[in-house]
Amino acid sequence: MEINGKTKIYGIIGNPVEHTMSPLIHGALADALGINMVYVPFQVAEGQLETAIKGAYGLNICGMNITVPYKNTVIPFLTEVDMRAKVAGSVNTLVRDSREDRVGFIGYNTDMNGLWHAMKEDGISLKDEQIIVLGAGGVGRAVAFMCANSGAQKVYLLNRNTAKADDVAAKINDSLRRYGRDCVTAMALTDYKKLLTGTENRYIVIQCTSVGLAPNADNAVIEDGDFYHYVKFGYDLIYTPWETKFMQLVTANGGVAYNGLKMLLHQGIEAFEMWTGCKVTRENTDRVYQMLQNKLGVVGK
Repeated sequence: MEINGKTKIYGIIGNPVEHTMSPLIHGALADALGINMVYVPFQVAEGQLETAIKGAYGLNICGMNITVPYKNTVIPFLTEVDMRAKVAGSVNTLVRDSREDRVGFIGYNTDMNGLWHAMKEDGISLKDEQIIVLGAGGVGRAVAFMCANSGAQKVYLLNRNTAKADDVAAKINDSLRRYGRDCVTAMALTDYKKLLTGTENRYIVIQCTSVGLAPNADNAVIEDGDFYHYVKFGYDLIYTPWETKFMQLVTANGGVAYNGLKMLLHQGIEAFEMWTGCKVTRENTDRVYQMLQNKLGVVGK
């Protein structure tokens, strides 16, 4: 696609951000649909987030993704936050605010639908299940809310910082009480053994921390093999390496493990559709997923 005066600019803000595969997703979708746009990674140093958001608006950037470590801290710098993102306390997609009296971006969260679509493709339902979410950061918050909102029987939110997990769980439960539900329990990560009782308990575990991310691929947030005896499905939202230590421990103990590449793709597609108003077909979804696999050198896995 030729870059010219009519080319619309989109991008992703994070730190670090050079590893992101989002430009491949949005570039491929733009090419497939004939949209004149570019998608650029922007590494934003600590303390510069507000300046970056204001600068992006001033430069007429049409939309942004937000990644680690800014999914929570970006919220005060937005003109509005979508209700789902507000409850989850996590924003990963910015849409330019078109209202004349507003100067800035509206925040949304597409991580939740991204994981939901990925799990649906894998034939996994969350309804009436017991879920363990590892990590209460930007993605962990969104995932815990998505699980609770999808009819999970119980969601255990485990985090090193218990106060942070308590705050997230309280906010999610408050949002659910209007429907007569209160299913999220915060726990210290070190207290995971309290969940390993009885042979009938088998969990869906979703790994939302950065532990195991390349180049530190030899680590898992929980190393205890006894924990993985209780895991029937394990999702690691990391996709590099293709098979993390967490995933290896799940499969070694009889569970089924998945990585985060499908979630990455589906959260990106939802953002793309919000920005452009175009609908991405199943054919283009499959094509871009294959391109992502090619990039990672894991075709056919």
